[in-house]
Amino acid sequence: MRKICRILKENDIGDMGIGAMIVFISMVLVAGIAASVLIQTANKLEIQAMQTGQETTDEVSTGIAVEGITGQKGSIIRGGPAWTNGSLLNLTIGISGRAGSKDIDLSNTVVEISNSSAKFLLKYDGGTWFLVPDGDGVFETHGFGVLSAKEFGIIKLEDADGSCTSTNPVINRGDHVLLTINVNASFDGIPERTDIWGLIIPEAGAPGVFAFRTPTSYPEYVFDLY
Repeated sequence: MRKICRILKENDIGDMGIGAMIVFISMVLVAGIAASVLIQTANKLEIQAMQTGQETTDEVSTGIAVEGITGQKGSIIRGGPAWTNGSLLNLTIGISGRAGSKDIDLSNTVVEISNSSAKFLLKYDGGTWFLVPDGDGVFETHGFGVLSAKEFGIIKLEDADGSCTSTNPVINRGDHVLLTINVNASFDGIPERTDIWGLIIPEAGAPGVFAFRTPTSYPEYVFDLY
């Protein structure tokens, strides 16, 4: 009888040991799966954090600086002036990249301009890109008249590495260009005492901001506005 009881007890202990082993193995498997998920999640978060950090750095360091704005009354025909009315018909906006800026693609840049009555969004027109201003003056350069109310052109001023081309107008450190705008097409000209403001919005980074008020009269033909 004692022998039978001992055998039964030993069998019970064996069953408990197998059950404990099964539970232990299950816990190890669950812990392994959980650890794998945590590692994958940590890797994804690290990659996302690096991308976000790089994008934030680019957003903070990159931007457009507005150097000056000039307006022209009337329009010039090569060989002699032909002043059509008393409003400003053409604008040039001098821009460059801010200190520390990465490359700025002007083909993906938008110029926003408003006179409080209307607002226009302008994109680059590849057909009005010029290597240098005309020898007789910036506003003698062809291209102003063909620009629509939704387009701006480019005149290169300084581009040591040749990065700003007609098909790929990219500006970087040390580059200076003029954006040309036909405000006659958008606002039917800009009369005296008019408030104008706008943004030059790059694909990434801080936009260039400008605002000016036109003179009380236009005794001359070219005016520094900003």
